[in-house]
Amino acid sequence: MTDFKVFVNFKTYPQGTGKKAVDLAKICGEVGHKNNLLVIPIVQVADLSKVKEAVEIPLWVQHLDPQPQGQFTGWINLEAAMEAGASGTLLNHSEHPLAPGTIKQILSRIDKNFEVMVCCKTLGQMERLVKLKPNFIGYEISELIGGKVSILDRNIKAIQHALKICEKIPLVIGAGIHQKEDLQKAKELGCAGVLISSSIVLADDPKQKLEEILKLIISAQEV
Repeated sequence: MTDFKVFVNFKTYPQGTGKKAVDLAKICGEVGHKNNLLVIPIVQVADLSKVKEAVEIPLWVQHLDPQPQGQFTGWINLEAAMEAGASGTLLNHSEHPLAPGTIKQILSRIDKNFEVMVCCKTLGQMERLVKLKPNFIGYEISELIGGKVSILDRNIKAIQHALKICEKIPLVIGAGIHQKEDLQKAKELGCAGVLISSSIVLADDPKQKLEEILKLIISAQEV
């Protein structure tokens, strides 16, 4: 299986909630398995157990808090997420920013079998957060999220700079990624994967869209 990964963030879209979250995760698993590519759903905590029962692929949750188990009503802790079937999480997404100290607290509690992607919206922020040594660094320019202008069309030099900042930490890029050429460019640059949301979750036919967006990556593997 290729090392390049596709992370699909379900966010809190109705198309990625409840039974539809299960259906969408099945699509991720089916299309990924068929094409020897790991497609990782990033689901809401409320849907995690239900989705885990339906698929065998790794599942991530969209957020964690630093609090352990105990008297911490309403917080999302690592142990509960793992028990429900999560094997990773996003932290500091631009829609759920965290203080650097909070990110450090969460990472200090992470189990060795659990992965974390810390998201950054600027290179300056990345230079600070890369020192925390998460499993992945995610780079998304916040104003491009959910739009049709890809980060790969906006500033290739920024991505190249980000790759240098990350050094040995895999870089995942997102924001505006919606076509197969975006994935091809990301892989050619040396990125470890892409973070996608609305282009798949809100598609009229998510399976067809996912297959289409993976086409060039799959073709390159077969050469």
